[in-house]
Amino acid sequence: MVDWPAPRRIATLSVHTSPLEQPGTGDAGGMNVYIVEVSKRLARLGVEVEIFTRATRSDLPSIVEMAPGVTVRHVTAGPFEGLAKEDLPSQLCAFANGVLRAEAAHPPGRYDLIHSHYWLSGQVGWLARERWGVPHVHTAHTLAKVKNRWLAAGDRPEPKARVIGEEQVIAESDRLVANTAAEAQDLVGYYGAPSARTAVVQPGVDLDRFHPLVRPDRARLGLPLSGRIVAFVGRIQPLKAPDVLISALPFLTDPSATVVICGGPSGTGLERPSSLIELAASLGVSDQVLFLPPQTGDDLANLYRCADLVAVPSYNESFGLVALEAQACGTPVVAAAVGGLITAVRDGVSGVLVDGHDPRDWARALDSLLAAPRHRATLARGAVDHAAGFSWDRTAEGLLQVYREAVVQHREMIAARLEAYAW
Repeated sequence: MVDWPAPRRIATLSVHTSPLEQPGTGDAGGMNVYIVEVSKRLARLGVEVEIFTRATRSDLPSIVEMAPGVTVRHVTAGPFEGLAKEDLPSQLCAFANGVLRAEAAHPPGRYDLIHSHYWLSGQVGWLARERWGVPHVHTAHTLAKVKNRWLAAGDRPEPKARVIGEEQVIAESDRLVANTAAEAQDLVGYYGAPSARTAVVQPGVDLDRFHPLVRPDRARLGLPLSGRIVAFVGRIQPLKAPDVLISALPFLTDPSATVVICGGPSGTGLERPSSLIELAASLGVSDQVLFLPPQTGDDLANLYRCADLVAVPSYNESFGLVALEAQACGTPVVAAAVGGLITAVRDGVSGVLVDGHDPRDWARALDSLLAAPRHRATLARGAVDHAAGFSWDRTAEGLLQVYREAVVQHREMIAARLEAYAW
């Protein structure tokens, strides 16, 4: 049996969003949660993690200790503010220079492995891999070809430059980590990724925070004290489709139902930040829609518990952490039957999956559950049981296995090259 060594220290790359940012607005979302939770648990397993991200303010310290064994390095690359994600490819050289300089300030061999998140980071990881002579593991989180196939009405397709960039990163990575088997199939089918280099490691949920054992407190969040609540949690952009829920309200038979939209504008949603307010007004349902800013920690868990249902109507999700967090709190989820949501939600057991994005279909799905408290209670129990099968500890252990395999393969490749030179 091979004694696979674990890396001592890894360089985690997250160019376009910092793990220190609040998820739910701008470019901060599930990927931020993923990096934070996985990094902390890898550190507990004895792997030191250094996270490189772009500095977005001039007053940010160059190095921040996020947790024991986990540091965040802010790299100056381009203007601190006002730089959209779409403009970041022009700053990848500057970012890569900052990453390489950080490594060069230490004796050779500081990092045993690189793990990049999203294609922008993958481009930098590809370069650092060649310079440092270490394996490169990549997690895409979202894929341009998949997003463009399931594009929301009126949304802009991902540019060709991103598609090409993803193709390059996928071709050059030592290992690819997919959140679900469906995403692994997308990597193989759309990008020609070798299945032997593609591993499925499912994300997790913080079961210590997200659980049903705390009494919901509607007043704390300013929610209606009576009536049913359907909650949406996430970034406000066409991809996430919160407009589908507002458009479904006129078709609901329960006049007391309130749709709570929790999040901030992001992506193309920044172009019309008041679009959902305008939509609700045009449909005459403004009094049934409540907007909340992004919530953190216990307040987010409280929102999930206060809701009768949590809705995730996205056009595509690589996984859907919101669905998992809500279910862990004992709240059934109504989600679009797309991407990773098919894994995150167990249809008929922990929630309901809806085909398509027709507001009438969503109204029927919501109505059938809002009017059936016993069925909701059954789904709530199923939701808790389903979410219990996911944990960040398990995710970290799965990643560590991928890291070990990448390190062993890399060392075998070097040994083979040395042997060939010897001849």
